[in-house]
Amino acid sequence: MGEDGLVAAAADAEERAFEAGLRPRTLAEFVGQRKAREQLSIMLAGARGRGRPPDHVLLSGPPGLGKTSLAMIIAQELAVPLRLTSGPAIERAGDLVAILTALAPGEVLFIDEIHRIARPAEELLYSAMEDFRVDVVLGKGPGATAIPLAVAPFTLVGATTRAGLLTGPMRDRFGFTAHLDFYDPDELVAVLARSARLLGVELTPAGATEVAGRSRGTPRIANRLLRRVRDYAEVRADGVVTLDVAQAALRVYDVDSLGLDRLDRAVLTALVKRFGGGPVGLTTLAVSVGEEPETVEDVAEPFLLRAGLLVRTARGRMATPAAFTHLGFDPPDQELGRAQVPPAQAALFSEPGFRADARPET
Repeated sequence: MGEDGLVAAAADAEERAFEAGLRPRTLAEFVGQRKAREQLSIMLAGARGRGRPPDHVLLSGPPGLGKTSLAMIIAQELAVPLRLTSGPAIERAGDLVAILTALAPGEVLFIDEIHRIARPAEELLYSAMEDFRVDVVLGKGPGATAIPLAVAPFTLVGATTRAGLLTGPMRDRFGFTAHLDFYDPDELVAVLARSARLLGVELTPAGATEVAGRSRGTPRIANRLLRRVRDYAEVRADGVVTLDVAQAALRVYDVDSLGLDRLDRAVLTALVKRFGGGPVGLTTLAVSVGEEPETVEDVAEPFLLRAGLLVRTARGRMATPAAFTHLGFDPPDQELGRAQVPPAQAALFSEPGFRADARPET
């Protein structure tokens, strides 16, 4: 499990190894991402018909949605080997040359987090993607010599969680680009049903729906919660994951009905109870929940924003009426962004020397 918690979309090496047994092997087995699957199916069928490697593929989207699985499926559908690496692992151009020159004809090269590849290696990758060759420079200064090395025709599959960090020349060299979206609850139910069969878990439709509703639209989180619910069912129930068992298990693991964990609820509770819904600066909010500002901004805020429970304004973070309702409080009558100042803060504002035009914390 990733270090950020049970509902974190990131995964460590141990969890990725476990996921390998649950990954779909073909496009027909892959659940969700209907448009991307259809487009990939047409492109791969055309490449097989021509007997040539397909265009390079760029897959973007948040973690846990199936980018690595699709890369493996592409290699499986083409019946060619797959070589996996990651952007941070390619620190020098020489690292990339060693990988490229070892590729077999038609092989699929998968680079995860490709936006983090070193710039010298990225520039070397341009010619490899377009002309299937790389130029190795020997020596320095006027005596330097460039030796061209042929690269076997291959297909590059790049995955990124931050497509905006890719340079323009890199994006332009991909012939096919797909953005993976978060899953609908019905799609996650299908993912859970398949995973339950592979894990040997007896999962009722109501139990699957409950787990899917708390999975933040992410298959990786859904499978992680399923494993924890399975443990609870085997230890404290009869081994069957029903609605009641799923709800009881997820209460134990502190995942509520919207998929919020301890940190998410702490942030919302601080906003609602201590600051009257906001606005409040990030640093102040982080101190109030005992976390670093980077943790609140990178771990908690993305899902709270997507769920419509929190908004960022020029004056700071604010809780939405939905956040008040979810925590069991009545939403404020004031318009969003004009909430009443809490009494504790009102006393400060009334002190002599307070400037109403002072710049707020951001």
